[in-house]
Amino acid sequence: MAKLYFRYGAMNSGKTTALMQVAFNYEERGMHIVLLKPSSDTKGKDVVVSRLGIERKVDALLADNDDARKIVKSFCQEKDVSCVLVDEAQFLTTKQVEELLKVAILDDIPVICYGLRVDFRREGFPGSTRLLLLAHSIEELKTICRCGRKAIFNGRMVNGKFVFSGKQIAIEGEDKVTYESLCGQCYERELNKARQK
Repeated sequence: MAKLYFRYGAMNSGKTTALMQVAFNYEERGMHIVLLKPSSDTKGKDVVVSRLGIERKVDALLADNDDARKIVKSFCQEKDVSCVLVDEAQFLTTKQVEELLKVAILDDIPVICYGLRVDFRREGFPGSTRLLLLAHSIEELKTICRCGRKAIFNGRMVNGKFVFSGKQIAIEGEDKVTYESLCGQCYERELNKARQK
């Protein structure tokens, strides 16, 4: 039986690079994949972009009201799909995660989702939370903090300063928004500094 996989990690842990490697491995063996990305991730529009500079166009962008299983099945009519890959899975709706679970268990197609576990406030994303509950297999992709420890959180900086409140999604806008992967200690240190201001 196929499985639903959730591979998560802090920012810069190589999630998109790993996804592209999996896609390459399938295709090198003559198999077909379907690559999906939630449309709420506006970075790169209909392209997934790795920090290493590797890019790939997605097969479909998922709007919040799209049925993920129906979209996958539409590709199955054109080709024999061996695997479904999802980038930025934290932005999936809980319903879409449930639909992707059905792709794995009812349609017997492995689904591998890559995404963040928590946001910059250390709160779960709806898609990630549902994946943590439903996935057959959960794997952490690791990266390091500026201090050399394992990074587990994502610090958001607006115009160069750490912020710890605001909307969950802030990819593009008027301000310069960047993120830094942090260990627990460095995250707490930056949080305390922000509270003292």
